[in-house]
Amino acid sequence: MWESESESVTGRDYGNGVLSSSKHGLKTDGFELRGQSWYVATDIPSDLLVQVGGVNFHLHKYPLLSRSGKMNRLIYESRDPDLSKIALDELPGGPDAFELAAKFCYGIAVDLSAANISGLRCAAEYLEMTEDLEEGNLIFKTEAFLSYVVLSSWRDSIIVLKSCEKLSPWAENLQIVRRCSESIAWKACANPKGIKWAYTGKTQKDSSPKWNDHMKESSPSRNQQVPPDWWFEDVCILRIDHFVRVITAIKVKGMRFELIGAAIMHYGAKWLPGLIGDMTAAAGDEGSNSGNSNTSTSISSWKGGLHMIVAATKDDLTTVQAKDQRMIIESLISIIPPQKDSVSCSFLLRLLRMANMLKVAPALITELEKRVGMQFEQATLADLLIPSYNKCETMYDVDLVHRLLEHFLVQEQTESSSPSRQPFSDKHMYEGSLRGANSNPKMRVARLLDSYLTEVSRDRNLSLTKFQVLAEALPESARTCDDGLYRAIDSYLKAHPTLSEHERKRLSRVMDCQKLSIDACMHAAQNERLPLRVVVQVLFSEQVKISNAIAASSLKEASESQYQPMVLNRKTLLEGTPQSFQEGWSAAKKDINTLKFELESVKAKYLELQNDMENLQRQFEKVLKQKHTSAWSSGWKKLSKLTKMTTLENQDIGPQLPAGAEQTRKTPRRWRNSIS
Repeated sequence: MWESESESVTGRDYGNGVLSSSKHGLKTDGFELRGQSWYVATDIPSDLLVQVGGVNFHLHKYPLLSRSGKMNRLIYESRDPDLSKIALDELPGGPDAFELAAKFCYGIAVDLSAANISGLRCAAEYLEMTEDLEEGNLIFKTEAFLSYVVLSSWRDSIIVLKSCEKLSPWAENLQIVRRCSESIAWKACANPKGIKWAYTGKTQKDSSPKWNDHMKESSPSRNQQVPPDWWFEDVCILRIDHFVRVITAIKVKGMRFELIGAAIMHYGAKWLPGLIGDMTAAAGDEGSNSGNSNTSTSISSWKGGLHMIVAATKDDLTTVQAKDQRMIIESLISIIPPQKDSVSCSFLLRLLRMANMLKVAPALITELEKRVGMQFEQATLADLLIPSYNKCETMYDVDLVHRLLEHFLVQEQTESSSPSRQPFSDKHMYEGSLRGANSNPKMRVARLLDSYLTEVSRDRNLSLTKFQVLAEALPESARTCDDGLYRAIDSYLKAHPTLSEHERKRLSRVMDCQKLSIDACMHAAQNERLPLRVVVQVLFSEQVKISNAIAASSLKEASESQYQPMVLNRKTLLEGTPQSFQEGWSAAKKDINTLKFELESVKAKYLELQNDMENLQRQFEKVLKQKHTSAWSSGWKKLSKLTKMTTLENQDIGPQLPAGAEQTRKTPRRWRNSIS
């Protein structure tokens, strides 16, 4: 119902595609082209030469002056009655539009179509062909054709909007872009059952869209259901500014955000070479034809999945192409719906990669990083391996991944604290428990981050601090098993053999030995790159795990059968355990015994060294005592002996004192006692 019949419009009124003036000022059989000049097929010689874009029109003044206010002013305001040459280089639509306008002035029938109506409407406005000069002038008739024919047709609306790309700003000021955008948006949001499938971007032979590959016919029958994305191919042929206008109008109409996001991804795949890995050559050719037809581009993929734009014929063309692609990326970022999952995380990461490469505005890059953080658990390792385009030593942009991880954690914390994320019924709690640990976004991100760390750890320019900060960015609860983290640490130690013992210990603290599987513990116990302390911790945790497993299996067997006798000896216990546990236990026991023997030998050597040290210290003290002995010190020793002898003699004389003195000394005490 939206397909007009304007492709074959000969022999109808202006509303059906044919324009003709009711008054003929000059009889003519038409226009003739001779080289780069147009001549009127009449016997009257021309008296006015109009130059438009390098093309000459040999015309007559009267037909033009009677219908164009612009020509009136140019001739009469010049004050030159013999003026015979006018240049209209700024006329919108160029020579083709002026040719149609001139034919209309001469009363020649003009065939209107969606391809020429926008240029003719702008040219009529420029020439001021209003109703004041003549009723039913060109402005009135082109407006009527736009309103009643073009805007009622899906195909014509797309063609007219595409033709407006060369008519800025006239098409904008005359509201042609706005009206076509709203018409396209209204039809895209309407019920697709009444749509006749037609594709403006391709010929009828190649009109089958990509999203209809499962259908062999190019156009479905009436009984077949029209897919909801039927309008993608047509809308994606538009220039980016007009595409933004259409998508904005579609948003206002209330279309689902999933479809809007899918249309944006389709547009990006068409116009940004290298954005989508499986982009077909046809889409790339169509995208490169938009103003860049002289630019030869080639897409080369590399190990990390990045498709870089390589080579161009000239530097200025490369600069223009980069500028156009930067404008497309900035526009696409600004119109992505705010809802989560409106576009895929892979598309966002590829868009972010190109945005960094083309130096897009920092505010838009930050907004894009936040969008990636909203659905970071959907990312893949190939999309995360974004090269460092800034002047950085590392091969990959590790700081960018760290920022994405921070945005993800902020988003998770916000969603977990909001009431909408809390379970509101027992049914939802049960469904959530059934999904298990794999549905936890943090656990999925932890596995992705461990794989990313393993990949970037091979870069010898990656500092230990960056590796450690990125590994510790997630909370401990995000990892139930540290095997992936251990693999990344081992890869980093292998790529950085010059690390000191302190740095190795610092790196090993990132992982939790108790979260390693038995296989990882067996590998770590034999890993010479790990510090000895970490190896001991791994062996101890492995022994604890094996003991717990044996105990759990024994308890399980005892609970299953109450009549089974208890396992009383170790031999019977080992027979009841799986073979893998027995092998792990025996290997772990050998390693533990070896370490114990080494520790005992080190302890014995330490005791021997300690005894030798004490003996040397005693001998050294004896030598010092003999060396410092002298005559002066011996004299002092003799004097001290004489002093001791005098003291002893005084002690011997003391008991021979008279008893009277003893009594004299005690008399006052007796007197004091008598008084008392």
